[in-house]
Amino acid sequence: MGSVDGERRATAALEASGLDFVVTRHGRVGSLEEAAAARGVTPADVVKSLVVRRGDDDYLFVLVTGDRAISWPKLRALLGVSRLSLPDAGTALDVTGYERGTITPFGSLTAWPVVADERVLGRRVSIGAGAHGVAATVDGDALVTALDATVADVTQDASGR
Repeated sequence: MGSVDGERRATAALEASGLDFVVTRHGRVGSLEEAAAARGVTPADVVKSLVVRRGDDDYLFVLVTGDRAISWPKLRALLGVSRLSLPDAGTALDVTGYERGTITPFGSLTAWPVVADERVLGRRVSIGAGAHGVAATVDGDALVTALDATVADVTQDASGR
């Protein structure tokens, strides 16, 4: 699956969602900070779409702002499970159709459930759109609604605090 296919799937899903969004194309970047600068937003406004494995053939997306990291204890408590893990890049590609760095819930091969950290709300955010250097800027509240996401405090400071 090429990045053109990924971008096409993500953009079609964004359009089908009824979201008001603006696509930004900036090519590959080396860091979240570079991506934020290229998109004209702060790192906190970049939303990372992380694939989390809950069990055999059971995954979910966790939306995390760029300045935060998943808090595994908080996420396990929310989901009522004792074990979660991040799949390797190959598995993430198999279950979403997107390479790491291009993953988005929009146009995923399977519509896995979505958990959004509460910090996604109340701001314009930039979320990946299925290809390297392609993103969609959307209203965070509308994003959460369009994805029927569960909203909760599931992150910690990126430095681990």
